[in-house]
Amino acid sequence: MRKGITYAAGSYVLWGLLPLFWHALNGVPATEILAHRIVWALSATLLLTLATGRLPALGAAMRNRRVLLTFTLSALLLTANWYIYIWAVNAGYVVETSLGYFINPLVNVVFGVLFLRERLRPGQMAAIGVALAGVLYLSVLYGSPPWIAIALAVSFGCYGLLRKTATIGSLEGLTLETIIAALPALAYLLFIGTSGGGAFVRAGLGTTLLLAASGIVTAVPLLLFASGARQITMVMLGILQYIAPTIQFILGVTVFGETVTPQRMVGFALVWLALAIYTLEGAVVIRQRARAAV
Repeated sequence: MRKGITYAAGSYVLWGLLPLFWHALNGVPATEILAHRIVWALSATLLLTLATGRLPALGAAMRNRRVLLTFTLSALLLTANWYIYIWAVNAGYVVETSLGYFINPLVNVVFGVLFLRERLRPGQMAAIGVALAGVLYLSVLYGSPPWIAIALAVSFGCYGLLRKTATIGSLEGLTLETIIAALPALAYLLFIGTSGGGAFVRAGLGTTLLLAASGIVTAVPLLLFASGARQITMVMLGILQYIAPTIQFILGVTVFGETVTPQRMVGFALVWLALAIYTLEGAVVIRQRARAAV
């Protein structure tokens, strides 16, 4: 249990620190960073798949037309999520990206109701209502909805929904997604490279190493998360998931100097209140079910 908490918490800490990594590449266009991330992530996930003996499962998945269709769609959603995140970080919207991942658990609940016929409990309804009030407040405050946060939450929520209904494991699933996404990504990198552009090698050793390391910073947290999630309860995992957006929020304010006005903090406070209601309600329900089962 303790080891599982360490692994899961470590994955969220690394995800929370990702803005520092992407910001170190802010001289490189977001599209090029994304393409490198996909290609190098493929290298990392293929090695992990081979090392863990999951290559036969990956091969079987690639021969299944339905699985290929599902993971082509999930690859598109994951690619969109990665691009929005990288672009937003380097455009100075780190705080808003944190909002996206704060509201993501509540988006997952809504999707569960809409697509998986799950029923909302009163506490969950209250949490969603409070979160919606926070988003609407921010929309009125700025004259438009917080599109970056909404796009991140919805794209990752849709991705999670597809993966929840998938029939293959997490590692081979991610490997299949990166295989699918790597074809256009590699073609793009070859095109800009042969056209005399591209930052790889041309932008110096430091940038080249960072681009190559993008695969590692993608695969390591996912591996830690997969290891930790198997060893701890869903309640604990639900609590730990707020580590990443909390770190992102702190980095946005302290390191990147983004301004968070008192009025804007009201919107964030409503979202945080919603998450507190959601987490506590879930913990109470699980405890009641455990007692009933004894």
